[in-house]
Amino acid sequence: MDSMSLLSDHGGEPFVADIEKAAVKNDNFRLALWTGKYLQTTLMSLKVGESIGLEMHPDVDQFIRVEKGSGLVRMGQAKDSMTLGRVVSASDGFFIPAGTWHNLINVGLEPLKLYSIYAPPQHPFGTVQKTKPKE
Repeated sequence: MDSMSLLSDHGGEPFVADIEKAAVKNDNFRLALWTGKYLQTTLMSLKVGESIGLEMHPDVDQFIRVEKGSGLVRMGQAKDSMTLGRVVSASDGFFIPAGTWHNLINVGLEPLKLYSIYAPPQHPFGTVQKTKPKE
Protein backbone atom coordinates (compact mmCIF):
# COMPACT_ATOMS: atom_id res chain seq x y z
CA MET A 1 0.00 0.00 0.00
CA ASP A 2 1.46 3.39 -0.97
CA SER A 3 1.82 6.15 1.62
CA MET A 4 -0.97 8.30 0.15
CA SER A 5 -3.58 5.55 0.38
CA LEU A 6 -2.34 4.61 3.86
CA LEU A 7 -3.11 8.12 5.13
CA SER A 8 -6.83 8.23 4.35
CA ASP A 9 -10.01 6.98 6.01
CA HIS A 10 -10.57 3.28 5.30
CA GLY A 11 -13.65 3.00 7.51
CA GLY A 12 -16.51 0.70 6.63
CA GLU A 13 -14.18 -1.87 5.08
CA PRO A 14 -11.87 -4.47 6.62
CA PHE A 15 -8.41 -2.91 6.85
CA VAL A 16 -4.91 -3.95 7.91
CA ALA A 17 -2.07 -1.47 8.43
CA ASP A 18 1.19 -1.00 10.29
CA ILE A 19 -0.31 1.52 12.72
CA GLU A 20 3.09 2.58 14.09
CA LYS A 21 4.37 3.34 10.58
CA ALA A 22 1.18 5.23 9.70
CA ALA A 23 1.33 7.30 12.91
CA VAL A 24 5.00 8.21 12.42
CA LYS A 25 4.43 9.07 8.72
CA ASN A 26 1.45 11.35 9.48
CA ASP A 27 2.26 15.07 9.65
CA ASN A 28 -1.34 16.28 10.04
CA PHE A 29 -2.62 17.54 13.37
CA ARG A 30 -5.43 14.97 13.01
CA LEU A 31 -6.30 12.44 10.30
CA ALA A 32 -9.05 9.81 10.49
CA LEU A 33 -7.53 6.46 9.51
CA TRP A 34 -10.59 4.27 10.08
CA THR A 35 -14.13 5.35 10.94
CA GLY A 36 -16.69 2.65 11.62
CA LYS A 37 -20.14 2.62 13.14
CA TYR A 38 -18.90 2.02 16.71
CA LEU A 39 -15.17 2.87 16.66
CA GLN A 40 -12.72 5.30 15.08
CA THR A 41 -8.92 5.49 14.85
CA THR A 42 -7.22 8.81 14.18
CA LEU A 43 -3.56 9.70 13.74
CA MET A 44 -2.16 12.87 15.28
CA SER A 45 1.06 14.86 15.09
CA LEU A 46 1.69 17.57 17.68
CA LYS A 47 4.40 20.15 17.07
CA VAL A 48 6.91 20.94 19.82
CA GLY A 49 5.00 22.75 22.58
CA GLU A 50 1.61 22.09 20.96
CA SER A 51 -1.26 20.39 22.79
CA ILE A 52 -4.39 18.52 21.81
CA GLY A 53 -6.27 21.13 23.83
CA LEU A 54 -8.23 20.67 27.04
CA GLU A 55 -11.35 18.69 26.18
CA MET A 56 -13.95 16.27 27.49
CA HIS A 57 -16.13 13.80 25.56
CA PRO A 58 -19.28 13.06 27.60
CA ASP A 59 -20.22 9.87 25.72
CA VAL A 60 -16.92 8.68 24.20
CA ASP A 61 -14.22 6.44 25.69
CA GLN A 62 -10.75 7.08 24.25
CA PHE A 63 -7.39 5.30 24.07
CA ILE A 64 -4.17 7.06 23.02
CA ARG A 65 -0.84 5.40 22.21
CA VAL A 66 2.35 7.40 21.69
CA GLU A 67 4.55 6.13 18.84
CA LYS A 68 7.27 8.81 18.79
CA GLY A 69 8.25 11.74 21.00
CA SER A 70 7.25 12.63 24.54
CA GLY A 71 4.35 14.42 26.13
CA LEU A 72 2.62 15.34 29.35
CA VAL A 73 -0.87 13.88 29.78
CA ARG A 74 -3.22 15.47 32.31
CA MET A 75 -6.65 14.14 33.30
CA GLY A 76 -9.32 14.89 35.88
CA GLN A 77 -13.02 15.04 36.62
CA ALA A 78 -13.15 18.84 36.22
CA LYS A 79 -11.24 21.20 33.95
CA ASP A 80 -9.85 23.02 37.00
CA SER A 81 -8.97 19.78 38.84
CA MET A 82 -6.55 17.74 36.74
CA THR A 83 -5.50 15.17 39.35
CA LEU A 84 -3.50 12.85 37.07
CA GLY A 85 -0.33 14.05 35.38
CA ARG A 86 2.20 11.76 33.72
CA VAL A 87 5.02 12.07 31.22
CA VAL A 88 4.49 9.63 28.33
CA SER A 89 6.75 8.53 25.50
CA ALA A 90 6.97 5.98 22.68
CA SER A 91 5.05 2.76 23.44
CA ASP A 92 3.03 4.34 26.28
CA GLY A 93 -0.73 4.18 26.06
CA PHE A 94 -3.45 5.68 28.22
CA PHE A 95 -7.19 5.34 28.61
CA ILE A 96 -9.61 8.25 28.96
CA PRO A 97 -13.07 7.29 30.27
CA ALA A 98 -16.07 9.20 28.91
CA GLY A 99 -16.67 12.38 30.89
CA THR A 100 -12.99 12.87 31.86
CA TRP A 101 -11.27 16.18 31.13
CA HIS A 102 -7.91 15.64 29.44
CA ASN A 103 -5.05 17.22 27.54
CA LEU A 104 -1.79 16.02 26.01
CA ILE A 105 1.07 18.49 25.54
CA ASN A 106 4.21 17.83 23.48
CA VAL A 107 7.05 18.46 25.95
CA GLY A 108 9.75 16.92 23.76
CA LEU A 109 12.14 18.27 21.14
CA GLU A 110 10.46 16.62 18.12
CA PRO A 111 6.90 16.15 16.83
CA LEU A 112 4.77 13.91 19.06
CA LYS A 113 3.27 11.13 16.92
CA LEU A 114 0.32 9.12 18.21
CA TYR A 115 -2.87 7.34 17.38
CA SER A 116 -6.17 7.63 19.17
CA ILE A 117 -9.09 5.22 19.29
CA TYR A 118 -12.58 6.59 20.02
CA ALA A 119 -15.65 4.51 20.83
CA PRO A 120 -18.02 5.60 19.42
CA PRO A 121 -16.44 7.77 16.66
CA GLN A 122 -15.78 11.39 17.58
CA HIS A 123 -14.91 12.98 14.21
CA PRO A 124 -16.63 12.88 10.80
CA PHE A 125 -15.58 10.21 8.30
CA GLY A 126 -12.54 11.37 6.32
CA THR A 127 -11.46 14.07 8.79
CA VAL A 128 -8.13 15.69 7.90
CA GLN A 129 -6.98 18.69 9.94
CA LYS A 130 -3.58 19.78 8.66
CA THR A 131 -3.13 22.14 11.63
CA LYS A 132 -4.73 22.53 15.04
CA PRO A 133 -8.09 24.33 14.81
CA LYS A 134 -8.16 27.82 16.34
CA GLU A 135 -9.50 27.75 19.90
